[in-house]
Amino acid sequence: MKIDMEYVLRLLRELMDIPSVAGDCRKILDRTEREFLSFGLPVKRTRKGALLATMKGRNDEEVRLVSAHVDTLGAVVREIKPNGRLRLLQIGGFAWTSFETENLVVRTASGRDVRGSLLPEKASIHAFSDTVRETLRTDENMEVRLDEPVSSPEDVRALGIEVGDFVFFDPRYEVSESGFVKSRFLDDKACVAFLFGAIKAVKDSGIPPAHTTVFYLTNYEEHGHGISCLPENTTEHLALDVGIVAPPANSREDAVTIVARDSRTPYDFAFRKFLSDLAAENNIPFRVDTHFRYGSDASLAAVAGFDANFACFGPGVDASHSYERTTIRAVEASGELLAAYLVTDRK
Repeated sequence: MKIDMEYVLRLLRELMDIPSVAGDCRKILDRTEREFLSFGLPVKRTRKGALLATMKGRNDEEVRLVSAHVDTLGAVVREIKPNGRLRLLQIGGFAWTSFETENLVVRTASGRDVRGSLLPEKASIHAFSDTVRETLRTDENMEVRLDEPVSSPEDVRALGIEVGDFVFFDPRYEVSESGFVKSRFLDDKACVAFLFGAIKAVKDSGIPPAHTTVFYLTNYEEHGHGISCLPENTTEHLALDVGIVAPPANSREDAVTIVARDSRTPYDFAFRKFLSDLAAENNIPFRVDTHFRYGSDASLAAVAGFDANFACFGPGVDASHSYERTTIRAVEASGELLAAYLVTDRK
């Protein structure tokens, strides 16, 4: 089934421009809700604010759940330092070195956005020489330099900034002429974009889904509690999340990764084989892989005790939780596999 990649990439760019750190995903959930409604899918919210949209299928007794997460890595203000700079507390798991020198936004409780940059306390080579090169970057020596004339906590608080305010790092989204897509937070906004691409392909085809399918956009996956409920009669849960491209992984940037095992659990063999067979039958490039430091909404929901079969796939992504990169082909292939899954019954 053909995926409208012009639509997918246009939507992906828009989603990248909406800051959505775990804990403050209101704007991106509002935007994706409008997208579901544009396809005629009824929506509702969980008590935690996540978004559910339902597409009716031929089988309404055995419901499928397809999840992706809109939350990203980021930070909150931990301390306003005596010199007017900010110490942060991470949201999600990343290395400070991968975000060093990145521009960012501090969003106040009143909704004001204040620009700044992430730097080590000792950043100037001229002033600190080898100390800059040799110092390990930690929670204690990384700081935000605000783009405002501040030099004291009083100056900072006059801007409306306070401890607990969310910090959003710039994504730096770019698509190359050679077909690479690079940005922070492709995990998991690339999956959200191809999810809508698959919905569009199924709608355009006129083929009804094999099963009634609930699409679940979660907002706390990066902290391990994205899935808080399963719709009634849910029999299987497919999580859409990125594959990890790094030695010695089997994943590739130009293919779909179907996850066989992650750090929590193996995934069901029969479900995984069904997805692999679908990919092979439809000439969709794919790799089966295992990920050691990784968890998806599906595996975390399974560990939490939700009674549904579970699987996970998504585009292969290089440099995960850093400056990530995949290919247009991998995003397209992931959309093709999802569309094929939606319209195919599993015997």
